[in-house]
Amino acid sequence: MGEIKSEVEESTGGIRYKEMEENMDTADVHSVGVKIQRAKEIYKAYAGIEEKPTKSEVLGWYFYGLCSYFVHTVLIPIVFPLIISQTVSELSEPPQGWFKSYMGLECKQNQTQLYEGLIHRSIKVSNSKLSPLEWTSISWAGGLILSAPILGILSILLDYGHNQQLIAGAATAVGALFCLPAGFFQKSWIFPPYVAVIVVANTIGAAAHARHLGLMIRGYIGSAIHKSQFPDRKTFASWLSLYSTASGCLGAAILSSFTYHMLRKSDHFTALWVVSIFSGLIWSLGMAHIFSTNRSKSSCTISSSSNSIPKTHVISIFKYPHAAGSLAGVFLSSFTTMCIFAAGVLYATGYLCIKPVNLLYLWLTYFMFPLVSLPLAHPLQQIIKADAVKMQLLGFLLSILTSGFGFYYRQDNWHKHHLLVFAGIQSTATGLLHAFGRVLWLECSPVGKEGAFSVWFSWVRALGTCAGFALATAVPGNIGKAFGTAFCAGIAGMIILIFGNISSFGGAKAAGHVIKSEKASPVHELDNDGISAVDVKATPGTVEV
Repeated sequence: MGEIKSEVEESTGGIRYKEMEENMDTADVHSVGVKIQRAKEIYKAYAGIEEKPTKSEVLGWYFYGLCSYFVHTVLIPIVFPLIISQTVSELSEPPQGWFKSYMGLECKQNQTQLYEGLIHRSIKVSNSKLSPLEWTSISWAGGLILSAPILGILSILLDYGHNQQLIAGAATAVGALFCLPAGFFQKSWIFPPYVAVIVVANTIGAAAHARHLGLMIRGYIGSAIHKSQFPDRKTFASWLSLYSTASGCLGAAILSSFTYHMLRKSDHFTALWVVSIFSGLIWSLGMAHIFSTNRSKSSCTISSSSNSIPKTHVISIFKYPHAAGSLAGVFLSSFTTMCIFAAGVLYATGYLCIKPVNLLYLWLTYFMFPLVSLPLAHPLQQIIKADAVKMQLLGFLLSILTSGFGFYYRQDNWHKHHLLVFAGIQSTATGLLHAFGRVLWLECSPVGKEGAFSVWFSWVRALGTCAGFALATAVPGNIGKAFGTAFCAGIAGMIILIFGNISSFGGAKAAGHVIKSEKASPVHELDNDGISAVDVKATPGTVEV
């Protein structure tokens, strides 16, 4: 019996020892797997590797463009001046009367009154008087001044922080919230704070949106590629930016159509307040994209101590000549397009006195035509093998064509079909300049600095748009001056792009996106099939990177 018991204990002990050995082996295997995974994550963060964008992420990015693009194209330049015009005192009859336009054409009284309300200088500020259009321009400029230091701080948080989603989400929420109380007080003095906050929020949201595009491009093609791979990067970036701009134009068309519908109501102030509320609700829907993506961490977050962050981070763009040159192109393109749009709409309303339904057709053509022309521009770009600079030159050329014809025929009576044709041409130019200006800017953005570069893109674009609006609305009757200035600005933009030695490939190479030598090894994403950068030794539990 003793021998049997001993054998059983020995057998049991052997079994237990084998089980412990197997468990240790399993634990070692799990430990190695965890360390490999951690090594991969650290390596990805260090090398600036992003996950490839999914279809749902791309669609969500388009959706945010749909929910926010109308802010600087319809809400601020159209809706708010109309609301402010309803807060002014009783209008005096113009010299030509209520039933004539400034060109002597037959016009309805309500149309003339609507135009007079926009241009009549009835808002008293100190010893001067301003029109609702000028009041909007001042409010817009105040928002840009307020946003400049805020964007400087946020550029560091976007590149080095951990809560980029909260920044974009909070900005969108605040901007949408300030659209709601626009009609609480029927006083003109209350609108500068409203407009300024909306401008700040929209600028921050646009910067985060542009930065997200840079991360998706990096995730799709890689942070450093060979020269032979650059056409793939160019194609993907152009495709995303063009379709996002087209979706934004759809949102602008929806809001402009709703604005026209509400202007048919007898109480214009309340009706336009409803438009402002509606725009805020649409804008807030964009938060669905912000909080559904997971690209909050950048490649710089692993060393984001306050001592390691350079104080000149936000102005580091001026170390890259291609970026500085493209920044001038962004300003001139936004200035030119808004100047043509604002001056053209005012001239068609107050001088040509087109029918209200024709004004709707004009808006729809301007905002809906890019839904067709911009997607077609992508295969055109592939056929002619053009980069972002050449496509921007095409946009400037179309703007010069529109402003040139408008300046030459400034004293003629433009018919409806003339307006619609040039609205389609100019809308295509606006879309091309916006989409490819963003692409060129991101080509010049180094890895880890997408946030700093994006805040400059967003702010300068808003500055150019505000300047174009201010010039066009300061002289609403002088279409020649507005179109002539836009023509010169378009020429200047082309000169800078051509003679400034700016190119997509040159900017990408200077930013480190393109490897100088074909024999050099680019940083590729690690996969499960082969991990060359991680060396797992035979000793359990040790991993070397």
